[in-house]
Amino acid sequence: MTEQSKRSVLVTGAAGFIGFHLARRLLDMGCQVTGLDNLNDYYDPGLKRARLALLQEAAGFRFVQADLADAAALGEAFSQAAPEVVVNLAAQAGVRYSIECPQSYVSSNLVGFFNVLEACRRHPVEHLVYASSSSVYGNQEKTPFSTDDPADHPVSLYAATKKSNELLAYCYSHLYGIPATGLRFFTVYGPWGRPDMAYFSFTRKILAGEPIRVFNGGDLYRDFTYVDDVVEGIVRLLFDPPKAEGGCPHRLYNIGNHRPEKLLDFIAALEAVIGREAKKEFLPMQPGDVYQTCADVAPLMHDYGFAPDTTLTEGLARFYAWYCSYYEGKA
Repeated sequence: MTEQSKRSVLVTGAAGFIGFHLARRLLDMGCQVTGLDNLNDYYDPGLKRARLALLQEAAGFRFVQADLADAAALGEAFSQAAPEVVVNLAAQAGVRYSIECPQSYVSSNLVGFFNVLEACRRHPVEHLVYASSSSVYGNQEKTPFSTDDPADHPVSLYAATKKSNELLAYCYSHLYGIPATGLRFFTVYGPWGRPDMAYFSFTRKILAGEPIRVFNGGDLYRDFTYVDDVVEGIVRLLFDPPKAEGGCPHRLYNIGNHRPEKLLDFIAALEAVIGREAKKEFLPMQPGDVYQTCADVAPLMHDYGFAPDTTLTEGLARFYAWYCSYYEGKA
């Protein structure tokens, strides 16, 4: 057994895409995992319950259904779990949806994250790791995106809430000494993924013979990052909290594949994996979208000897194999 075995970890958003994969990895490592999720209907709750059912097969897993915006329920979860480490992955996701339904982002990403910080203050933890996003960089032209770059001009409410999370976490680290690490994820994809994301919805539509919507004529670039690489990055730093050097135990890392793909090339790779050509509907740039993302992962490599490296073709093939297996007989 490793020194991480039997550690108590609270994972919020455990029935979500990244949370599920992380919780499963931690359980395999021998950790005691408390998973918290509200199982909302932003996308198919059946998929969330299917993920949850797999986690509940492990003896070291305990599930709490609660919303981060419910401070009392969150505090009770902390009291019961007594976590040594907290990973906050619960959030209202989606750039375009933040324009249609802004209130849910305020509730989940601002009020909810504040409640997490307060819970960590009242129930001291060794390390808080929380999800941020590449969206905080906005329409920055300089690449690759570095955590040293200014990130003061978000172009979506979602991005603004994630930048706010970083500021709040820094403040709580400074005031109360809470060791915290923020992770800026870059377009995470893979098996058990989110149906609202392009690779997932494109797959469904290609198989159904429906047209896919291609924004900005396909002239967009994204740093697609396979979910197992993201989980590996989290695990490498999870039990290594930042020290208070310089007065504040807070740090930021990018977790991205550091090889942006043009949207049209991504579609071509997906068509090759599926074995069918997509019908394409070309549309203009959408409000809130950014032109490109590209991660500078040199600090992650320097500190932990790791950088994501799963190729897009390999990752999409794994996703498609899972998709066919999961949806077989469900169409």
